[in-house]
Amino acid sequence: MRRIIILGSTGSIGVQALDVVRSAPERFEVVGLGAGRNRELLDEQAAEFGVSDTAIGADEAAELVRDVGADVVLNGITGSVGLGPSVAALRAGRTLALANKESLIVGGELLKALASPGQIVPVDSEHSAIAQALRSGSADEVERLVLTASGGPFRGRSRESLERVTPREALAHPTWDMGLVITTNSATLVNKGLEVIEAHLLFDVAYGRIEVTVHPQSIIHSMVEFIDGSTIAQASPPDMRLPISLGLDWPNRVRGAGQPLDWSSAHSWTFEPLDSEAFPAVELAKQVGRAKGAYPAVFNAANEQAVAAFHAGSIPFTGIVDTIATVVERFDPAAGEVTLESLADSEAWARRTADALIAS
Repeated sequence: MRRIIILGSTGSIGVQALDVVRSAPERFEVVGLGAGRNRELLDEQAAEFGVSDTAIGADEAAELVRDVGADVVLNGITGSVGLGPSVAALRAGRTLALANKESLIVGGELLKALASPGQIVPVDSEHSAIAQALRSGSADEVERLVLTASGGPFRGRSRESLERVTPREALAHPTWDMGLVITTNSATLVNKGLEVIEAHLLFDVAYGRIEVTVHPQSIIHSMVEFIDGSTIAQASPPDMRLPISLGLDWPNRVRGAGQPLDWSSAHSWTFEPLDSEAFPAVELAKQVGRAKGAYPAVFNAANEQAVAAFHAGSIPFTGIVDTIATVVERFDPAAGEVTLESLADSEAWARRTADALIAS
């Protein structure tokens, strides 16, 4: 029986995590729940699962993690506010099932310094797929990681045509049902850029050996190529319950967590090269990742401001990544050790700079 805390319990990841718990009550006990602001649903969840310890907001979530005994903390918070709870989970010695990619992007050096081997378990479908495939060989046998991308709603479009797309079109993802920020990030492929940085930090593979391929069917969630030419791929229908279940009980599998593929019917799986001209976010993210320090935090903060501006009608769709690139170019990192405080200062600068660019 694993005692778990679910942060972001009222969001997509949290709701599906509770589905996993319902399917295997003999394996999981929920001892804490945290949400952003949906107190009504949080209270309903707490009543159903008999949870007395709850939190609203990231600060309370960090306190919950510190004060309530648990084996696993699932961080499904959206945005860089999830960094504090991630730090708290690692310092408290909990296994961190990480769905909040922003906390690793923003505070990667901090989290890696705090984490013991195996203490961070990825929940993103792509990184869960890589973690599963890596069990097929040793670290020195890995040639490269290949992350798959659906291509989003604008796959095949030219950069020029992307200047005219609307927020409603950007939210029409062909595969996944996600929130506004993540869905927009998938349309710009900023999300895939963040995942490249995340893969580097999680698996210690150089950026030059991490590639992205477009796989519209979203059946193969990522792949690992080994030095002998063998490629191991993890395939399953697009359902986050499978990687969530692995995050909650890694490395053990939960029977029935996801639906298997139907091998009695025909399937066609295709792969396409990434169009870096139309979607420059991945290459920009690699540059940011190589720069290290607070650069990934600046990238992420500028993106959050630009996404909000796009949905407010202040900038075109292509203006999102253009804004990020300009903010990153203007960033002058402070000397010294990267801390929570210095990261917060860098993020604040990035948001102000992005807002000023957008206003002009």
